[in-house]
Amino acid sequence: MRSTVERRDEIRAILYERGKVRVDELSEKMGVTTVTIRNDLDYFEKMGILHRTHGGALLKRNVYEDPTLEDRQKRYQEEKRRIAREAVKRVRPGETILLDSGSTTLEIARHLHQIESLTVMTNSISIALELTHSTHLDVMLTGGAFRRASHSLVGPEAEATLSNYYFDKLFLGVDGIDPEFGLTTPNPLEAGLNRVMVRHARQVIAVTDSSKFGRQSFSLICEMGSIDTLITDKGLGARHVHDLHRRKIDLVLV
Repeated sequence: MRSTVERRDEIRAILYERGKVRVDELSEKMGVTTVTIRNDLDYFEKMGILHRTHGGALLKRNVYEDPTLEDRQKRYQEEKRRIAREAVKRVRPGETILLDSGSTTLEIARHLHQIESLTVMTNSISIALELTHSTHLDVMLTGGAFRRASHSLVGPEAEATLSNYYFDKLFLGVDGIDPEFGLTTPNPLEAGLNRVMVRHARQVIAVTDSSKFGRQSFSLICEMGSIDTLITDKGLGARHVHDLHRRKIDLVLV
């Protein structure tokens, strides 16, 4: 019998594929009661990824959004530069650094040239190219399947590579962040790789502009308790600041 986590992962995959689900069909497929399925759908509704309907649910349109890297780079450019400059202050010569793919982490990479003797692993082709001419940096790519939208490498091969290493710091970009539900991203393969990253870093530093707060994307990366530090801009609302302080997150506003 599936665990609750396994069942909900499967429901989420069906919802993402079809855009809608029915309680009776899921009950029969999963071998559980309709009450259990309704509880699962209530859980997803609270996460903000679906609308409940009579006898089922519909995927919210906004959870499909998976903008290209080029589109992301055009948004909140100055905020991302400030976040990147603050993030790089936490990097020390000789450390091993893991950079997730994304526009904010790409901005961090542009500021790493000044630091000596770093080893940097990333699943981002764009970040690897950015660091090409820094001869004092050792750059490693995870390998894996190429995602054109994000210029990133994902999948089992990428996860297997990461599993062989441990890093001093991970800089993790996200598409949605909510103090109650955690960190999310639209693509399940990206989320799966991000979870491996979190497990293999001694310090996890989330970097994201304030527009991502209060949003829940499709795939869960991790809960808030899995991150050590969160760097964002001063546009963050007072309610979110209070929630993060209450959860004892090391919050840095720039």
